Amino acid sequence: MSPGRRRWPRTVRRLAELLIVGFILEYFVVPQIGGTHKAIHVLAEANPFLPVLGLGLEALSLFAYFELTRSLIPKSEDPGLATVSRIQLSTLALSHCVPGGNAAASTLSYRLLTRAGVGGTDTAFALATQGLGSAVVLNIIFWLALVASLPIYGFRVAYLFVAVLGLLLMAFIAGLVILMTKGDERAMTFVNAAGRKLRFLHLDPGALPKFFGRLVARFKQLSTDRRQLAKAVFFASANWLFDAASLFVFLGAFGRWVNPVALLVAYGVANIAAAIPFTPGGLGVLELTLIGILVGFGPPRAIVILGVVAWRLVNFWLPIPVGGISYLSLRVHPPAGNQAGLAKRRALWRARWHWVIELFGKETPSPIPARSPSIIDKVVDSHAPLTSDAPLTSDAPLASDAPLASDAPLTSDARLVPDAPPRPPSSP
Repeated sequence: MSPGRRRWPRTVRRLAELLIVGFILEYFVVPQIGGTHKAIHVLAEANPFLPVLGLGLEALSLFAYFELTRSLIPKSEDPGLATVSRIQLSTLALSHCVPGGNAAASTLSYRLLTRAGVGGTDTAFALATQGLGSAVVLNIIFWLALVASLPIYGFRVAYLFVAVLGLLLMAFIAGLVILMTKGDERAMTFVNAAGRKLRFLHLDPGALPKFFGRLVARFKQLSTDRRQLAKAVFFASANWLFDAASLFVFLGAFGRWVNPVALLVAYGVANIAAAIPFTPGGLGVLELTLIGILVGFGPPRAIVILGVVAWRLVNFWLPIPVGGISYLSLRVHPPAGNQAGLAKRRALWRARWHWVIELFGKETPSPIPARSPSIIDKVVDSHAPLTSDAPLTSDAPLASDAPLASDAPLTSDARLVPDAPPRPPSSP
């Protein structure tokens, strides 16, 4: 066996060992900090229905993440929600297994999206905008929550470093956007120089400037399309807010509801700190930061630890097996590759769905429309004689002591004639 083939299983084994150690530390060692007796007591009083709600909110957060990706892909190249969700779940699982996994996840996402029929420039634009835009939205949410918390909790020096880091990140992204949309000549000169220096990549000298020109055109299109920009900002915000709401519900499930403003501050600090690629998906960094800040806002340590650990079970660990299954489904049932193939698949699935409905659906007979009772029905049902001067209408009740003339014609709009003389007998 070659050294390259030996190195690959060894790397996989080390990553698996790292994940197992992280799981043991998070779910068996960290809860001991809050005390075993307190943890057992809190678990006994936990609400069993709120974790289900928290799981649903986490699913909504993932759905918003999928729609964010689709909002940045041209409609003519959109591979559909099912394909995008499988691709993003696969890349999310990879980012949770590899330290600094965002780079590896972006590479995998680029390869899978291009195989699904999305152009290379559009894929690069969507992934870059999704990552940078999500970071900007997270920092805005953190800053709004931090400003709202000042009258309640006061200013804390510990947040100053994270706030400055967020400002530097947003300034860098703003400069990048300005460079992409306003400084075409300078940016193109820099790209040409970089293309000449990167000869070891064996790139065509004109490929990199051409690719960068297409990327600049997509950025300009997004900056002028307000509807697409608002849609992307909405789904990016929904992704973070649904995730924070899931954490809020998991903490409440153990008997203590945290102030939403304090939770958003702690959530923003923890996620910004977890962006530093020390561990896969910020494992350990996010939990310790989140627990330390939330305990400082007043909730008991045992409740905070159990709530954060339960939330990370669906936020970090659950996407790993789901993403692995999604990747296998992409290998077994690959995407269509173009819009014509996607339309054929959708038509096939609709035909199968209609066939199932026709096979198992039971046709229920239509109900017979209700008929208003006639005058004869009222007379028969009442078993009472009619008065001689009462109008016989369909809405008038029948009197119980009214005599019924034997020869009176029964009409709905005529009165009964009392003592009508008998008709002469007809001649033979």
